[in-house]
Amino acid sequence: MDVRGTVAAGWEPVRDAFLRNFEQRGERGAAVAVHRDGVKVVDLWAGTADVDGGDPWTEDTAQVVRSATKGVAAAVPLLLHQRGLLDPDAPVATYWPEFKAAGKDRATVRDLLAHRAGVPVLDRPLTLAEAVDLPTATAAVAAQAPVWEPGTGHGYHAHTFSWLLSGLVHRVTGRTIGRWVAEEIAGPLGLDLWIGLPEAEAHRVGRIGPVEEVEPAGSGALRLRPKRAVTEAYRDPGSLTRRAFGVIDPKPDENDPVYRAAELPGSAGVATARALSRFYAATLGPVDGAGRLFAPATLTLARTEESAGTDRVLLVGTRFGLGHMLHGPASPLLGPSSFGHPGRGGSLGFADPDSGIAFGYVTNGMRKTVTADPRAQALVRAVGAVAGVGSARQATKAN
Repeated sequence: MDVRGTVAAGWEPVRDAFLRNFEQRGERGAAVAVHRDGVKVVDLWAGTADVDGGDPWTEDTAQVVRSATKGVAAAVPLLLHQRGLLDPDAPVATYWPEFKAAGKDRATVRDLLAHRAGVPVLDRPLTLAEAVDLPTATAAVAAQAPVWEPGTGHGYHAHTFSWLLSGLVHRVTGRTIGRWVAEEIAGPLGLDLWIGLPEAEAHRVGRIGPVEEVEPAGSGALRLRPKRAVTEAYRDPGSLTRRAFGVIDPKPDENDPVYRAAELPGSAGVATARALSRFYAATLGPVDGAGRLFAPATLTLARTEESAGTDRVLLVGTRFGLGHMLHGPASPLLGPSSFGHPGRGGSLGFADPDSGIAFGYVTNGMRKTVTADPRAQALVRAVGAVAGVGSARQATKAN
């Protein structure tokens, strides 16, 4: 396998781990990037741009990163709060009056961001045409009755997070979230990252698709054998789990240009690994002359736990801040201070304030994993070993 790109001196173990993913874990095409204290120390890519093709992955190849988009999108309300435009403790209806329907009048912005709003499902799933039409989709989620009293528990809002966040941001700023990210984050930082892929950039994006589950013996990778209740929940059409992942019906083709162009901040972002890593590096401090995104108080908010315990949708223990997933047994990042978000099936981006590490991994080969892909975890362990951060390795081996 021809691995291309660069690693700084001392970071070669990350390249070795990246290569092993191709040799031992069935990787087809992928990229990984790491920043430390604002300096890029790893920038690698290899394989094919399309999961089912032969054209090589290039320096500029981007992919749909699924729920890793949530980590970028979660920065938007944090930055709006930083600018004095959004109060996390205010009712959502303060900004979005229609949202108070059906018993959600006391649901706060904090509840919405921490997956406590109680609307991970819709009584009637949306077609793709309805899902990508933001007025239609946001109206549907605003009218939806919660399946638990908002604020009393948490459950992963896998797809409805897109419309919850879109509706809130549009009413606070007058802009769509994709436009806000483009103008306030991606543009100033020079990121190859889009929530709503422009047609002019479509040629850079590879095809994603399922790949075989492969894991070498003795690898130390996270092995979470699903509990019977979890397995049954994914099979049961009436379960919250199945319904939360099925709110767009029929299931969309994620390689469809219509889907890629949609501003779905919970699932359809497109990015390079370099862009994810640079984005998270900017949450920690300046990057290559660009100013930092988060003030110290905002960085504290990003890493602070808001929801924890058994997730009513995923049925495993999860931890969330104000939109970001936090380090924990079900989704090990680098250490206790880490915040970010995985994408179902592979991709991952996060920041670790304690070590100054920012990480981005993008793949076109989708596995069945939801929160902890073995390929991403192998790279995180290598980063932790180089950076002298042991908690990621320990959490992985313990589970």
